[in-house]
Amino acid sequence: MQLYPIEAGNFKLDGGAMFGVVPKTLWTRTNPADENNMIDIAARCLLIENSDRLTLIDTGMGNKQSEKFFGYYHRWGDYNLDDSLKKHGFHRDDITDVFMTHLHFDHCGGGVQWNKDRTGYEPAFKNAIYWSNKDHWQWATEPNRREQASFLKENILPMQESGQLKFVTQPTSDFSEANELDFGILYVDGHTDKQMIPHINYKGKTLVFVADLLPTAGHLPLPFVMGYDTRPLLTLPEKEKFLKMAAEKGYYLILEHDAHNPIITVKNTDKGVRLDETLSLNEFFN
Repeated sequence: MQLYPIEAGNFKLDGGAMFGVVPKTLWTRTNPADENNMIDIAARCLLIENSDRLTLIDTGMGNKQSEKFFGYYHRWGDYNLDDSLKKHGFHRDDITDVFMTHLHFDHCGGGVQWNKDRTGYEPAFKNAIYWSNKDHWQWATEPNRREQASFLKENILPMQESGQLKFVTQPTSDFSEANELDFGILYVDGHTDKQMIPHINYKGKTLVFVADLLPTAGHLPLPFVMGYDTRPLLTLPEKEKFLKMAAEKGYYLILEHDAHNPIITVKNTDKGVRLDETLSLNEFFN
């Protein structure tokens, strides 16, 4: 097995929305804001090469939305999904599986593109199976009003219409090993219903792609919960249980949205679980 970090593009989000009820004087210590209160955000994906399968975890925003849409998110930097794949010797047509932690636009938008004449949409990975789970798919395709702006039908429905969508078998225990993609999945419901957190055994280490369970290293303190979470009081025990496990078992956490701390480890302290070590992508993957 070989793993490759895939940088799908950086953008910015409102720091207050990213940290909910936490005062700005606290969250800016780890996530400084610009003059518009925006903080740096990454769209970091993960590519798994395992035998004859090439699995991409999440796809970033993509580029099919309008300039008005992207104007809200202040994209910055030079990263994009195609160039990042090319850097590691791959093309999107090589991808056999696209695993979506959840279907918010910044996690799955790159999985669908305009068709040639821009009259409709098609999967951006024509040879891939797209993986979600039944409960989350229903949640996303019948969205509540609070999440409606994050579940865009043009990002989601073409996966099913093309016949490329499949659902993973949902386990009954944390980090079940039994699933179709050969890595464990933890289901969490605080951010959105049945978000999937994959963990991979890699060269004797356990790497966890934490998606929106832990967006940045600045979200390690338990009360630091995103305003975007639909059930913040459920996020608290989910995060607490996971972080205790991560500290005890020495997990390496790949942070999808932290533009400056791509991989971290955590440790138990008298204040709770806190940051232990930050690793660069080169340190971990080379």
